Amino acid sequence: MPQRPAPATALHALLAALCACGAASVFAADPTPSHAPASTPPVAPPAQATPPASGNPQAVIDRIKAAIESRQGPNKVQVIVGESAGPAPHAAAKTATAHAQPRKARLHKAPAAGAHEAHWSYAGPHGPEHWAEMKPEFGACATGQRQSPVHIDEAGTLQGPAEPLVFNHQPSGGSVINNGHTIQVDLDAGNALTVRGSTYQLLQFHFHHPAEEKVNHKGFAMVAHLVHKNDQGQLAVVAVLIDPGTANDLVHKVWTHMPLDTGDRVPLPPGLIDMKELLPQDQRYYQFMGSLTTPPCTEGVLWMVMKQPVTVSREQLKLFAQLFPMNARPVQALNGRVVREGK
Repeated sequence: MPQRPAPATALHALLAALCACGAASVFAADPTPSHAPASTPPVAPPAQATPPASGNPQAVIDRIKAAIESRQGPNKVQVIVGESAGPAPHAAAKTATAHAQPRKARLHKAPAAGAHEAHWSYAGPHGPEHWAEMKPEFGACATGQRQSPVHIDEAGTLQGPAEPLVFNHQPSGGSVINNGHTIQVDLDAGNALTVRGSTYQLLQFHFHHPAEEKVNHKGFAMVAHLVHKNDQGQLAVVAVLIDPGTANDLVHKVWTHMPLDTGDRVPLPPGLIDMKELLPQDQRYYQFMGSLTTPPCTEGVLWMVMKQPVTVSREQLKLFAQLFPMNARPVQALNGRVVREGK
């Protein structure tokens, strides 16, 4: 067998110490001493270790040499006498460092537990032009071809007869929530809209300041969106345009119970809300297919924009504007859509 190169200085020192005075202590640690009772099973040494030769110092020295010269790699050398004592201190430090590197890489790829997720807004780096960048499910906010709100120009509308909107409203209770984007009223069941042969239940209404819609190049101070849903899961939204003027009784009731903190919800007394107090007397409307005006900007929503605005007092308008100075998405391209103007 070819002669191996001479071991390192540390090995020389270790072998010399064992030969001179350390053999006795090594034998004391041997798990199977020669005087052990026959009934005591020997402790199985690790697979890479040579079985101990009790009472033979040279056998112990050979075991140490074999472990050092094995192909385990420089960071995994173990001096095994009896049961495994674990890696040497310097090797443990190197091994820990080697294992730490992949863990750091994984943590870099995945968000830390409890990390705050950025929320969409109406301005800045999370404003409407960046909604689609925030989540894959917001993609329609940038790529959709039937987005809302829109600018309605009567010069390009489809004019002619249109079916009347059939509202079935009754005094209802519910609750008011400040969801961080608007003031929203979630209503108890019992209010409905029938249009295009389908009945939609009124789920909630909320406000935008200024109005998101424009008509004939005119903007409005506010708009109320009445969100309905039918049994097939389809959405229909009625938009009630709002200008400054006489105070509105329904808005007064909602503002009286207005929550101030984001996420705060205030219950309403039963029967307090009567939607007739919000709708205009003239119920002619513009109709088109569009989308939600907030993420995820889902399309396939039937829109009815009431032609006649209603009013709120300047004090009512100011109160909302103090909480939400601007919560309106810019108008979106029609992309060839037809807007029906009911006569």
